Amino acid sequence: MLYRAEITIKLKHGMLDPEATTIKSALKHLGYDCQSVKQAAVYELELTADSRENATDIVNGMCQRLLANPIIHDYDIRITK
Repeated sequence: MLYRAEITIKLKHGMLDPEATTIKSALKHLGYDCQSVKQAAVYELELTADSRENATDIVNGMCQRLLANPIIHDYDIRITK
């Protein structure tokens, strides 16, 4: 069966995020007052799997082996048909 996966990868709490810091500063210069800014990467992919659980396992493996660095990143997986 064909499944769609949406993977959101972001830095763990407490990790420095220089890109978000730069964006927050630029927003302040444009007149927007944000308390915090965090950046994340979102990947959307389609894959074939036997079940939703199998699709989740496959995508989890992708995250652990390539897409995320488990030392500095947290990730969230959403699977839909």
